[in-house]
Amino acid sequence: MTENSQAQPAANPELPTQYAPAEVEGKLYERWVERGYFEADEKSGKPPYTIVIPPPNVTGSLHLGHAFEHTIIDALTRRKRMQGYETLWQPGMDHAGIATQNVVERELAKEGKSRHDLGREAFVERVWQWKEESGGQISGQMRRLGDGVAWSRERFTMDDGLSAAVQTIFKRLFDDGLIYRAERIINWCPRCLTAISDIEVEYQDDDGELVSIKYGDGDETLVVATTRAETMLGDTAVAVHPDDERYAHLVGKRIKLPLTDRTIPVVADTHVDPEFGTGAVKVTPAHDPNDFEIGRRHDLPNITVMDERAVITVPGPFQGLDRFETRSTIVAALRADGRIVAEKRPYVHSVGHCSRCKTTVEPRLSLQWWVKVAPLAKEAGDAVRDGRVTIHPKEMEPRYFGWVDNLNDWCISRQLWWGHRIPVWHGPDGETVCVGPNEEPPTGEGWHQDTDVLDTWFSSGLWPFSTLGWPEQTPSLEKFYPNSVLVTGYDILFFWVARMMMFGLYAMDGTPPFHTIALHGMVRDQFGKKMSKSYGNAVNPLDWMDTYGSDAVRFTLARGANPGVDVPIGEDWVQGSRNFANKIWNATRFAMMNGATVEGPLPDASQMSATDRWILSRLNETVAQVDALYEDYQFAKLSDALFHFAWDEVFDWYVELSKTTFFAGGEQAKVSGRVLGEVLDVTLRLLHPIVPFVTETLWTTLTGKESVVVADWPADSGFRDQAAEREIEHLQQVVTEVRRFRADQGLQSGQKVPGRLDLSATPLAAHEAAIRQVLRLQAAGEDFHATATLPVAGAKVELDLSGTIDVPAERKRLTKDRDAAEKEKQQAVAKLGNEAFLAKAPDNVVDKIRGRLSKAEADIERITAQLAALPES
Repeated sequence: MTENSQAQPAANPELPTQYAPAEVEGKLYERWVERGYFEADEKSGKPPYTIVIPPPNVTGSLHLGHAFEHTIIDALTRRKRMQGYETLWQPGMDHAGIATQNVVERELAKEGKSRHDLGREAFVERVWQWKEESGGQISGQMRRLGDGVAWSRERFTMDDGLSAAVQTIFKRLFDDGLIYRAERIINWCPRCLTAISDIEVEYQDDDGELVSIKYGDGDETLVVATTRAETMLGDTAVAVHPDDERYAHLVGKRIKLPLTDRTIPVVADTHVDPEFGTGAVKVTPAHDPNDFEIGRRHDLPNITVMDERAVITVPGPFQGLDRFETRSTIVAALRADGRIVAEKRPYVHSVGHCSRCKTTVEPRLSLQWWVKVAPLAKEAGDAVRDGRVTIHPKEMEPRYFGWVDNLNDWCISRQLWWGHRIPVWHGPDGETVCVGPNEEPPTGEGWHQDTDVLDTWFSSGLWPFSTLGWPEQTPSLEKFYPNSVLVTGYDILFFWVARMMMFGLYAMDGTPPFHTIALHGMVRDQFGKKMSKSYGNAVNPLDWMDTYGSDAVRFTLARGANPGVDVPIGEDWVQGSRNFANKIWNATRFAMMNGATVEGPLPDASQMSATDRWILSRLNETVAQVDALYEDYQFAKLSDALFHFAWDEVFDWYVELSKTTFFAGGEQAKVSGRVLGEVLDVTLRLLHPIVPFVTETLWTTLTGKESVVVADWPADSGFRDQAAEREIEHLQQVVTEVRRFRADQGLQSGQKVPGRLDLSATPLAAHEAAIRQVLRLQAAGEDFHATATLPVAGAKVELDLSGTIDVPAERKRLTKDRDAAEKEKQQAVAKLGNEAFLAKAPDNVVDKIRGRLSKAEADIERITAQLAALPES
């Protein structure tokens, strides 16, 4: 397990008495960057390992979700780098079209200006200026966290290379008939004045109203219910189910549309649920996606009733009113006309809002650019089905297939100025020319470029290969594509992941963009609630880093990272991780001061004590366990395994058991010192990918080497000693039982008491000094009087507790506890003996009572033994 290069121990290793993260983290990170540890060389002969950063928005800052995801990625890449891979963690940022445009427009508003005052070209220049001055603060925050990214390769979705990639793939898709322009229903933000993607729509429960309106007159009457009464101005039909006998006589007829001079047909369509409401629905094709499809099937006209700002455009009394004002005005008019059959107010229902400005989104018929996704989505599904791409955890596969197998065409155009402008020119006679990156656009009178820009997800969908130089066949593309793994949240499985799959397979001749998709959950507060500024529970991870150190934040996040499962996190958990970092520091410092060394080869097993062989056996088992868990992306389990091995087995058991050996000196102390040095060396390397800063400081001091970042990843040497493990497990059982008794008697952990050990019936005779050390047992002098005798695992431990405890008070306390346990036992026995209760009670309730009975009986047995062990008062 020792690193291949010759160990060079520090001549006189010294560490400060306390670990101060703020004093070391920044300096260490800059040293790593200056030495080029995180850079990747496409010319090396090492096998590649590639991960791209999910590009954060240029407007963003580091939140706990970023810190969580980056911790996982950084741990993966640091380990692979130590394993000898040419590791590339590709950094970069997304131009975040709508978010960035909103930020700059707000800045302009402070000056009393709008983007229209500047004009398109000047406004775009202003956005670039803002990006250079204010954007990208997240880069500095990534450094604080310790992200080992290849900074020299940092990319931006609007830089020249990525812009060329966007134009290239648009041109190819266009020429292949996979990009087209058509009128469809889209999500429209009346505040941002653009189409927005599904992921940019946030749904929340709003108080609204549900009104039931009578359409038609006399026998030709139907009642429809709606929460958006203003859209009735655009109704072009009422739909019923073909098998609904209640309305069979009306199908094909025309009925009066209230408040208008129009009549509309009654159509039969299987989309209508006859069991829901009245079984009749109003059809507004220009303002509802489902209605639009009904309209297409029945050749209904599309009547748009609002402009881009959601102001009514229909001539008449409502023209010029805002949509919400129109809603209440129309309801009042219908009520006055006797058309309102029922009203429910408030009516809580889910309403979509723009994620950027929180404005209620309006479904709107609009001429937009679309990607025909059916053939692309099929390839994306097939790549997972045939094993070219693995989704982890596998339980997420059905969600992925449920999405790509039913994907609708993708609206890729946005009515913004900031972003990749659509590379299409329109001619004076309706001509359309798509222009590639090395082609000249048509010129002449009447020719103009399309004014829309592309959805941000269009460019970020190219991220795994555009960042490597595509469409040029660069050495980086050849070396590092496809990516080894994509680490991202399950919440964007449908949006970003699916788009990367479609584009990667299309652009790279059937080669998917990554081998594995590792999905993680969302970070939540300690109560499992979503973190949000509006909830008052959002956390700035930098605050925790300032207080507890970056390692503590990273370890807390990693320890909660079960694949595909949300991660609850609270500040007290970060405090616990800070304590772990301090434990590593203090224990390593103590060990180095007491003989721990990496100098020379490990002694032969025949020279080692059983304690030495035990810890090396456990060390190798831990290496194997951690490796297996890394390959399965089980970060919570591997972090927990490392925590318990380091804290419990190394620091609390091995170091404590070895103190007598170190204090005694001699050859055995040298052997154990070398074993302890080996254990620390390997343990620090195992911990490094998750807690890089404290391990770097300790490992370089211990070994005298350059950096743990470029050290070898530990390998399982195969050494196991089951006999030694059984022996130390036996010892631990003895010590644990005596410790429990001491605690039950109210003794402080460091309080020494006289004791006599009889280990003759156990294999532990050689460990007597160590056992006495950890149990704080003094030698039994002439005045020793055994007031408590404990038979434990074949050993006999006698203690003289004279003068150490208040025997009458302790007897009274234990008697009270035993009486409570007896009462609990009687109640449980009574319930379990009641046949009527057992016949009615659920199984889980019965099991719970059985558990209470078992615990009460164990408590009675334990307390009775404690009372018997007390000295006579």
